[in-house]
Amino acid sequence: MTQTELLVTGRRPLRKLSDPAPAPSRRVGQSSGRRRVGRILGYLALAAFAIGLLLPFFWMVMSSLKTANEVFSVPVVWIPETFVWQNYIDIWTKADMLTWIRNTLVLAVSVTFLQVLTGSFAAYGFARMRFAGRDILFLIYVGTIAVPWQSYMIPQFILLSNLKVSNTLWAIILLQAFGAFGVFLMKQYYETIPEELSEAARLDGLSEYGIWRRIMLPLSIPAIASLSLLTFVNTWNDYLGPLIYLRNPDLWTIQLGLKSFVSNLFDTNYALLFAGLTISVIPIAVIFLLGQKYFVEGIATSGMKG
Repeated sequence: MTQTELLVTGRRPLRKLSDPAPAPSRRVGQSSGRRRVGRILGYLALAAFAIGLLLPFFWMVMSSLKTANEVFSVPVVWIPETFVWQNYIDIWTKADMLTWIRNTLVLAVSVTFLQVLTGSFAAYGFARMRFAGRDILFLIYVGTIAVPWQSYMIPQFILLSNLKVSNTLWAIILLQAFGAFGVFLMKQYYETIPEELSEAARLDGLSEYGIWRRIMLPLSIPAIASLSLLTFVNTWNDYLGPLIYLRNPDLWTIQLGLKSFVSNLFDTNYALLFAGLTISVIPIAVIFLLGQKYFVEGIATSGMKG
């Protein structure tokens, strides 16, 4: 095709197989290099952020293997010259760690089960049932998240004392059996499940309880895992609630028990304390590592991602 024909038709000639391939554009190479540099810088920033988050945990573990005088030595000794494994033996022999862990585990498992049960059931009503004032009632209920617990802590304590459950594990279980956050999280996830599944189940004669138990719950495993993990961690690490209601040393949780090691600033064996703290963190770390896939999926699909 001649140059004149090209100008008339406006078509470009086909490149023959024997012709050399055109050289890549310089702009494409520059943009590709910029993306590669940006990706490397992003990875470096994430690595630095991860190191910053893990550094206190690393220092706690290393401090649990030092002598009492080496914990706050100046300059800071990150890795002890001699690992004192005896600290982990002493924390079991000098403290009632087994009782503390048992009480904490009972509270964490009970509260987690009840919050998942009540939260998922109430969320189904807000997400699928139609009744007057539903949206307003949901906003009021979720709005209680913004109310600090300290504002109604005293009336709550008087109520539980009148019910004769103060200084028992039941006080903590009843306080945390219901949670607005769990209802919000489960409702957001339920709304991503197609309504057609519930309609088909109703046509087959399944009740609302059956739809919740046989359809909604099995499809909500990621959200349930997220709620379970968050509730378990919060209950396991709770200090103020057990401090107020659990006065008997036989009912102490691991947080209260470890606090008993701190008599004053200068007369505390911080190496033993850090050994106990390391033991208390291990269950949380294991549970999070096992459930992180469902946790991320549940948060991402429930409308709570940033």
